[in-house]
Amino acid sequence: MSLGTPWMLVLLPLALVPLWLSRQHGHIYSSFSMVPDDRLSQIAGLLLRYLAVAIIVSMVVALASPQGSVTEIERAGKGAQVVLVIDRSASMDDPFAGAGTEGRVGENKSTAAKRLITRFVDERKDDMVGMVTFSNSAMHAIPLTQNREAIHAAIAAAGGSGLLQTNIGAGLTSGLSIFKGVPNSGSRVILLLSDGAGRISIKAKQKIRDWAEREQVNIYWIVLRQPDGISIFDPQYAVQTDGEKPAEVELHQFFQTLRTKYKAYEADDPKALQLAMQDINMRERNTIRYAEKVAGKDYSQHFISLACLMIGLLLIFRFLELRSWQQA
Repeated sequence: MSLGTPWMLVLLPLALVPLWLSRQHGHIYSSFSMVPDDRLSQIAGLLLRYLAVAIIVSMVVALASPQGSVTEIERAGKGAQVVLVIDRSASMDDPFAGAGTEGRVGENKSTAAKRLITRFVDERKDDMVGMVTFSNSAMHAIPLTQNREAIHAAIAAAGGSGLLQTNIGAGLTSGLSIFKGVPNSGSRVILLLSDGAGRISIKAKQKIRDWAEREQVNIYWIVLRQPDGISIFDPQYAVQTDGEKPAEVELHQFFQTLRTKYKAYEADDPKALQLAMQDINMRERNTIRYAEKVAGKDYSQHFISLACLMIGLLLIFRFLELRSWQQA
């Protein structure tokens, strides 16, 4: 048993008020010798005071919101534990080239991503979803949860002005860290959505490799590519002037060396992004087991009903008392 608002118990001393008040009667006698000793009335009067005390106690306890213990129920479903790693660099606010799907002309990459991620989440009712956003650094949005209201709020808050940097290494390591200490449901996914990639240090690569393999996490990367941008699938990519491979190609090749499942997509318009999300949706529908927390029973209504019942009894006794005085 727990209390939702335990601070309401400070009102309990009010229950002593009926015991402090002296009982007033509607008749005045010139001499107490005229009043017969009525032991039954004295007991009834005392019981009514304690009934008033019980009413106040019941109402205060109801205000404190007594609840039963939270229990966990193991359920089975089709889905995965999915961590969304979303790029929030300034370039994500650039529009796609051409018209968007469903009549959305000039829809920018960030808006299209939020819209389609929301649809992705809504179609996967059994998923546990976490979220990390990144630009120059990573920011945890939510841990793995099945609370759809919290997930939608995190996706909606993923907008806003970003910075120029794309620290994809920080985003990936932060996303993988969400799985630490969480029981594996049977299928785990990092869904990385970015419009490019920055250089990742050797230390960060080793951390990504170790965590992805230890936590058994599959990685899906959707690259929101400009029509004239670098393709990570092009074997004839141009080596940059500094002699290094383009950052996107280097990251793609690094992911291919991981022992866990990896698949990349390129999308240069909202329609292609939608198709990539649909493909991931179909691939990651495995049987999973997860524990669902069930809130304890709310006992407030029981105490309110008890208080109402006692108030009814108090009114009946009060009515009978008035009738007896009128007949006297």
